[in-house]
Amino acid sequence: MEAQQTSLYERLGGIYVIATAVDDFIDRIMVDDWLNANPRVDEAHHRVSPPGFKYLVTEQVGEASGGPQRYTGRSMEDTHRDLLITEDEWEAFINDFNQTLDKFEVPHQERSELLAIIQSTRDAIVVGPALL
Repeated sequence: MEAQQTSLYERLGGIYVIATAVDDFIDRIMVDDWLNANPRVDEAHHRVSPPGFKYLVTEQVGEASGGPQRYTGRSMEDTHRDLLITEDEWEAFINDFNQTLDKFEVPHQERSELLAIIQSTRDAIVVGPALL
């Protein structure tokens, strides 16, 4: 009899652990000077309620990692289209994400799977070229 595969959601520790990491991550990106140098991103960060933003990202990660949650927000393309996010800003975002994963000592396998989920949204988010 073959062992049943454990979902990423379960290996991460479920929704409470995911929500705790999302809380740290959103706090991190909301004050990231590199991201907020883009006036459209800065304006969005002041327009969007951090608790609501955290809720939607927690839903999204829960669903994407195999949990029972269902993401109820707008598509990544609709949400980010007008922000004109560059490749450099994407890299700053990924750096912030990695800092959160480091803080919570997320193991290599789970880190790789989470980064693959994030990377799968890149083309819907990044619309501008790198500045350098």
